[in-house]
Amino acid sequence: MSLNLDFKVQKEQKVREIEDSLQNYLPKQKGYQKIIMEAMGYSLLAGGKRLRPMLMKETYTLFGGHSKVIEPFMAAIEMVHTYSLVHDDLPAMDNDEYRRGRKTTHVVYGEDMAILAGDALLNYAFETAVKAFVLEPEDSLTIGNAIRVLGEKAGIYGMLGGQVIDVKETGHAVSKDVLDTIYELKTGALIEAAMMIGAILGGASQEEVKTVERIASLVGLAFQVQDDILDVTSTQEELGKPIHSDEKNEKTTYVTLLGIDDAKKVVEEKSEEAISLLRTLPNENPYLEELLMELIHRKK
Repeated sequence: MSLNLDFKVQKEQKVREIEDSLQNYLPKQKGYQKIIMEAMGYSLLAGGKRLRPMLMKETYTLFGGHSKVIEPFMAAIEMVHTYSLVHDDLPAMDNDEYRRGRKTTHVVYGEDMAILAGDALLNYAFETAVKAFVLEPEDSLTIGNAIRVLGEKAGIYGMLGGQVIDVKETGHAVSKDVLDTIYELKTGALIEAAMMIGAILGGASQEEVKTVERIASLVGLAFQVQDDILDVTSTQEELGKPIHSDEKNEKTTYVTLLGIDDAKKVVEEKSEEAISLLRTLPNENPYLEELLMELIHRKK
């Protein structure tokens, strides 16, 4: 069996395991407020790459982690990611009606419930992460550190901050410096959180956690630039969401700044640097390396 085929089979299996775990961590749909649990479930289980929980688990494994303490964090990071998408799709923001090939949350549940579903997912992410304390109370300090990373990388100095700059600057051209800041925060921060939490819970040293943060930052940038390229070169069927939306929203992207060929070069350079850094870590995880490469060269 070729490595690629083997990787594909492994990946599908890992995605299934993540999906099962997410299902288990979702709140039961009951009570007068049950519509919000339904909207949370609709948003969270809408498919997707499950990239962040997967990166978290693989980094955890890389550092020798092998307990269930990682699971609440895997669910939590996917909840944070999903809430950001639900709010991103709202009429006041990107006004997208399709994501992952199906109708967005606000189209199905209304704008009011979509706002509340996003709020609920963000809050529930932390309700879920703290379940790790029950699983391993003796590791409270490490778990607390992981929660701190999740909070910071999701907030105004992380993903949310990136979205603020993105919204503020949409509709006119921005410099490469501003664009890099948007990408570093909006896309990079949660990928950093995922890999850093995996490293922290796996027992990595502070120095190793810093290296992991840098790897994730490079991957985040390459991932986002690849997104820019796909927005121009892909089809809606392949991508599962509207194409040319950057153009429609008059957004500066790496493609508008550098052109497609140079944008592709950036993807190559950043991914090569990320893999080189990954190889400096004391242990290895061939699946993680393959996953990072595949991400960078994805078609959707």
